[in-house]
Amino acid sequence: MIKKLGLIAAGLSVALAGQSLAKVSEAEAAKLGKELTPLGAEKAGNADGSIPAWTGGITELPAGYKPGDFHIDPFADDKVLFTISAANYKEYAEFLSDGQKKLFETYPDTYKMPVYPTRRSASNPQHVYDATLANATRAELLDGGNGIKGAAIGIPFPIPQNGLEAIWNHTLRYRGEAVQRNGGQAAVTAGGDFNVIGFDEQLLIKYAEADTTPESLAAENILFKFKQSVTSPARLAGTALLVHETVDQVKEPRQAWTYNTGQRRVRRAPNIAYDAPGTAADGLRTTDDFDMYNGSPNRYDWKLLGKKELYVAYNNYALHSDNAKYEDILTKNHINPELTRFEKHRVWVVEANLKEEFRHTYQKRVFYIDEDSWQIQVADMYDNRGELYRVGIAHGVNYYEVPTQWSTLDVYHDLNSRRYLAIGLDNEEQMYDFTIRPDEKEFTPSALRRAGRR
Repeated sequence: MIKKLGLIAAGLSVALAGQSLAKVSEAEAAKLGKELTPLGAEKAGNADGSIPAWTGGITELPAGYKPGDFHIDPFADDKVLFTISAANYKEYAEFLSDGQKKLFETYPDTYKMPVYPTRRSASNPQHVYDATLANATRAELLDGGNGIKGAAIGIPFPIPQNGLEAIWNHTLRYRGEAVQRNGGQAAVTAGGDFNVIGFDEQLLIKYAEADTTPESLAAENILFKFKQSVTSPARLAGTALLVHETVDQVKEPRQAWTYNTGQRRVRRAPNIAYDAPGTAADGLRTTDDFDMYNGSPNRYDWKLLGKKELYVAYNNYALHSDNAKYEDILTKNHINPELTRFEKHRVWVVEANLKEEFRHTYQKRVFYIDEDSWQIQVADMYDNRGELYRVGIAHGVNYYEVPTQWSTLDVYHDLNSRRYLAIGLDNEEQMYDFTIRPDEKEFTPSALRRAGRR
């Protein structure tokens, strides 16, 4: 059941052409940090106690951990409460998305959800909470909802009034100021075979930099810069992608460039958006599936349906561990359930329906967004017949050295081909580095060309 909340216009169908929505009042914003968490979640637990109150999330590093290490599981002593399987999933149907139910039906012998005690571990630095409070009374959607203004660093719309505001919260959730990631993805065949594609990625988040202001963002019109290079296998190594994501996507759409090792040339790539095939993904995801959803929202009408309680992949430190090898994780049909952890959390439910004048692989998408972090936890994608096509699941952890709640592995299940794509494999690599502060000169087409030639 989706809960209708007094905080939102639940079920609002957003038609924003030619207008921007009002900011929340000072009185509403004053709830942040009180009955609401600093990012806008309900601080209290639920009625039956299966979701506890938020008490700050993880605020201290576990004993023995130092930055650069793989993350110690702060909840390693927790035991499985029960396991959801094809045999009993209907008993828990109220707390599952349609896509999750479909996974039990598609893989009845093997797909399972081990459910653990709920740990509301999400946390951010205090300056992000302070910025979120400031954003609440000044942030607005730009014309058509294809950009934002009046926000920086924190969540722009902690008390969202519509689906577009909620999806922008996901896009702009705090993940540090910059990060270096080494890892990869694997497109697993129906028979269980896979090859890991290695990536070297850098993300420079202009929106989150400590000295960023709404005015400086508007002047530069850049939210973040992303660079990705393929490191393996040898036949693909050196292929690279550069993306500049803009604040006002009406004024200036996303800018993207690719470097092709065969041609040894950098080319503009205006089609790196929407439902263009994802990089080296074997046709198992679209470009805007990356990070569960990214890019301009202009092809869809967005509805905020309210909140519900959902079993989601949370605190997945066993899946994230360097003790787990890729062959342990990547099993036939889906990742190894024994390495996953599911918990009951409250999520915002956002439905996106394709506008009549546009084309896209997905006619409808339903997103389930964690209220504590604004991370999309589950995405159900429907084809142009209205049938479930793909199911995306983000397996999250708190990178507590930052701190930020972020997925360690995103898994996209293709129900038609009975294949899946796992993105974020890092168990056999170096851990993410959130301390880097790369020079912006590294995020230019000429730098992409130089990197590709090395």
